[in-house]
Amino acid sequence: MSDTSIPNHIAETLVSPAAYAGDEIYDAYRWLRANNPLGVAEPEGYEPFWVVTKHADILEISRNNALFPSAVRATTLTSKAGDARARAVTGTPHLVRSLVQMDEPDHMKYRALTQAWFMPQSVKKREADIRALAQEAVANFIRLPGRCDFVKDAALHYPLKVVMNILGVPPEDFPRMLRLTQELFGASDPETKRFQDALSDEQFAQILIAVVNDFSDYFGKISADRRANPRDDLATLIANAEIDGQPMPPFEATGYYTIIATAGHDTTSSSTAGAMWALATVPGLLERVRAEPALIPNLIEEAIRWTTPVKTFMRSASADTELRGRKIKEGDWLMLCYASGNRDEEVFPNADAFDIDRTPNRQLAFGMGAHLCLGQHLARMEMRILYEELLPRLKSVRLDGDPRMSESFFVNGLKSLPIKFELA
Repeated sequence: MSDTSIPNHIAETLVSPAAYAGDEIYDAYRWLRANNPLGVAEPEGYEPFWVVTKHADILEISRNNALFPSAVRATTLTSKAGDARARAVTGTPHLVRSLVQMDEPDHMKYRALTQAWFMPQSVKKREADIRALAQEAVANFIRLPGRCDFVKDAALHYPLKVVMNILGVPPEDFPRMLRLTQELFGASDPETKRFQDALSDEQFAQILIAVVNDFSDYFGKISADRRANPRDDLATLIANAEIDGQPMPPFEATGYYTIIATAGHDTTSSSTAGAMWALATVPGLLERVRAEPALIPNLIEEAIRWTTPVKTFMRSASADTELRGRKIKEGDWLMLCYASGNRDEEVFPNADAFDIDRTPNRQLAFGMGAHLCLGQHLARMEMRILYEELLPRLKSVRLDGDPRMSESFFVNGLKSLPIKFELA
């Protein structure tokens, strides 16, 4: 074993969806940061990949997209069988081609199409509409009988409605979008995968392909409608967009719709639920934030760091290079472990604790560099408004059972948060 090699049990933990449903992944990250912060994992069934666990290294790679591009190899951890299946279906390592899978010059051409919609000044114009949805969510919450599953009864639906309204999906299709999102991001979770039995890599890849095809069929119809009947929504913009003077190709259009329709709400739901988890378990936190509403943005930022819904993304090296004294070769694959970077002891003292007094809070959950999350301002505003509306109505909250996390090494978060609460 070379000095770069990660022990097999740690490597297997990194690719085990179940490890992300508890503390096992954080124990592995802690060991890696202390003992092998930039090492090579070789789990069975996967090509070898570098595992990047330190905040500074994740930042350096994220800020250098030319040296560490996204388009060359799969951007999400994929088994050898899954990679082969994707290439057979699309001719590329990607089942979808969204902003996440693009490098320059395409990345900025596509990003520029919708970037203005997600800038702070544009998001601010939608504050009244979003607050109305938050008030509706709180009205539904306070009708509950003093106990609920905060994920299923609140956190899932509010961000979904915000994003679907901006995108232009009709309300009757919201449940379909939620189901497809859970199947795409939680395909490895026993409760969301389409088949309950043990899946081979080939079957797993076929499930993801089926989900992507469902998205493609649905948004193909939306595109046709918006070309015939344009509206003031993102679907109209995407349906009628041109790249280099030509209509956006269908493969890229599906990717654009899919990334907005999924990442736009699923990650926000996870952080929203994480904030409630903290309010239910950190002594004095609810009372303090209720007394000082100006602390709500701190609550939100720490919830984003603490939950880090996007656990990993993959990059590759476009040339031989060196990082942390280790020689990375052209074509090497790298796993950016954002949840590890967000608990790096060198940046976040007492990193496992939820602490709304972290300043500055240099969390990496939205990424950095060219691929900095397009929807970060919208996500923060959604969460802030919800808690501005909810906290004055909430006298107390505590857990009413064990929280449960989804099983996924890509995007994961709370899938159940049973709470008991009293209204003010």
